[in-house]
Amino acid sequence: MSTIAIASLSITESMRLTGVRWSTYEALLHDLSPHRRLRLTYFQGTLDIMVPSPEHELYKETLGKFVETIAEEFDIDYYPLGSTTFQLPDRCGTEPDKSYYICHPRSIPSKRQLQLDRDPPPDLVVEVDLTRSSKNRLEVMAQLGVLEVWRYDGRRLAVYHLEEDIYVERNRSLAFPNLAVRRLSPFLSRAMDENYLNLVREFRTWVRRQIPANNKNGRVRSPESPVRS
Repeated sequence: MSTIAIASLSITESMRLTGVRWSTYEALLHDLSPHRRLRLTYFQGTLDIMVPSPEHELYKETLGKFVETIAEEFDIDYYPLGSTTFQLPDRCGTEPDKSYYICHPRSIPSKRQLQLDRDPPPDLVVEVDLTRSSKNRLEVMAQLGVLEVWRYDGRRLAVYHLEEDIYVERNRSLAFPNLAVRRLSPFLSRAMDENYLNLVREFRTWVRRQIPANNKNGRVRSPESPVRS
């Protein structure tokens, strides 16, 4: 299929191609750069191409705003890289909905390009998966060594930790261990129907109530860097 045909995918479409060479994936990333509404995930010769819907984008932006609100209110340093393309050459590549450096925030801003054979992967990735199509993306995240993934399917928010190269659902976040992250789901479920600014304000108020009384002034320090294998 031509680059023009791929770029013209409608807003509800997705596509999976098999037997794709790494060089083809890289060429598509370059050729489709003016059409960044498309998301490409490459894993072991399989290429997934998705056109995010408005619903997907609203949940993505809302959840990303929630992550940043938590970090700000708990005074945890972070560095956001959005949907940066992360790759291991000849093996895999993906563009997460949102990505954050939390354990290594100061080691990233000076870099124009990331080389994951030398640089750490994001500490936290956010994925909105309304079509149950994130299997390949999760496999790529595991290959990249992303220690934590938050996945929202339109109903509930699940937190996954990377353990022995596979993702295991857990109750607590590595990035924000002092917060019950699953309690974000009721806020997210209101994103399609409520005023965005009012929802974010209400969420910020809720987060502030979760800060322990003895930490109201000093807040909570950044988490220790987890041990990477």
